[in-house]
Amino acid sequence: MGSSSDRPIAIDLFAGAGGLSLGFEQAGFDVVAAIEVDPVHCAVHKFNFPDCAVIPKSVADVSAGDVRLASGIGNKNIDVVFGGAPCQGFSLIGQRVLDDPRNSLVLEFVRLVTELNSSYFVFENVKGLTVGKHRQFLYELITEFEKRGYAVRTPWKVLNASHYGVPQNRERLILIGAKQGLPLPEYPCPHTRTAGSKKGALPESPTCYEALNDLPNADDFEILKTQDWVKTSQKAWGKPSNYARLMRCMDDDSWFFGYKREWNPKILTSSIQTNHSDISRRRFLETQPGEVEKISRFLKLPPAGVSNTLRAGTDAARGAFTSPRPIHYKYPRCITVREMARLHGFPDWFRLHETKWHGARQVGNAVPVPLARAVATELMQTMGITPSHPSHTQKLGDDKLILMDMSVASKYWGVPVPISQRDRKSGVTKRSQVETEAERILELVANGKM
Repeated sequence: MGSSSDRPIAIDLFAGAGGLSLGFEQAGFDVVAAIEVDPVHCAVHKFNFPDCAVIPKSVADVSAGDVRLASGIGNKNIDVVFGGAPCQGFSLIGQRVLDDPRNSLVLEFVRLVTELNSSYFVFENVKGLTVGKHRQFLYELITEFEKRGYAVRTPWKVLNASHYGVPQNRERLILIGAKQGLPLPEYPCPHTRTAGSKKGALPESPTCYEALNDLPNADDFEILKTQDWVKTSQKAWGKPSNYARLMRCMDDDSWFFGYKREWNPKILTSSIQTNHSDISRRRFLETQPGEVEKISRFLKLPPAGVSNTLRAGTDAARGAFTSPRPIHYKYPRCITVREMARLHGFPDWFRLHETKWHGARQVGNAVPVPLARAVATELMQTMGITPSHPSHTQKLGDDKLILMDMSVASKYWGVPVPISQRDRKSGVTKRSQVETEAERILELVANGKM
């Protein structure tokens, strides 16, 4: 564990699969610890970031000492703490929004930033926090940070991932702060403009076609009915766009300032098939690109444009709702998890959980990697640090980490199985049944039966 001496130190709270972690790593940071309460997400994070200390707990149960001990950094200065705490509650008039118990994890974020004595922080969340009564939440959060000796960059900004080289229309609130006395980072200027928008000085963001067209069609491989990976020949892949070359790490620059991973680029991963009915496929085929299919209400991706916002759905504790994946612009099916990952800026070496339910949720919950990298790069420049390329390559984790269901993952990490759907008699969590049911519901929606 620990950090390279010439790379600034970062901590990821509410880490999920690691979209922010990868973006900050690519900008030149060493993400030495990641805190995540979901054991399945912890396992996937450990697979992709083998040198990062994963702490499988709620942030409410973690102290600054726990983080320093697990990461092996001792008393080293922590340069930045980042993460996206869930925000749900809005109190009645006369009460602080942050006092609502449903927002307690936000105060835990503030606590850990302060206890870790981090020089900077980056808080990300949904755009909805910036409008209407929700704005009160942000005012209180900024006041809370100011009380604890941090200045916050105002006015806050909502950044669209499509302005930072991502083939997806996805807006996220980004709140940036620094210890009082340190220079405050600016927000990163847009790198691209949305495909199809009015011409300007900036290049267009990558399109869905540029993001996906070189990938082999998952439906061409019988084995992808039962597993999420397949060995391919070079002939199976199409000619890559510049964006696809980045995703496939075909050039040294594709790694930016992150650690190179040992991986096999001929293996197509995260591509288990969805069992669509013939009726669904016919309707998908008849739907025009860029339009919504009338029965399922799924969007068919526009090849010359960007994707709509990819959403995570909910976990089992909140009903196991599976958010629909868009329809591929070329093939009569929903896109695979790998194709979702491409639209999110995750490179092809990055693995998600083998199931569509967990894998899609991990992508949908993540901050797109190029957007995270842009914010982190601005922070690096403010700190006056020239990023350095790592001196060694990392070997990815054991494949078993991305195959674990909730019960196995909980046992692996030595934590209780999170509360979800339970058998009323035995009290045993039925996560695999929940996953199966979520996929069944998605297909019923596609068939117009729900």
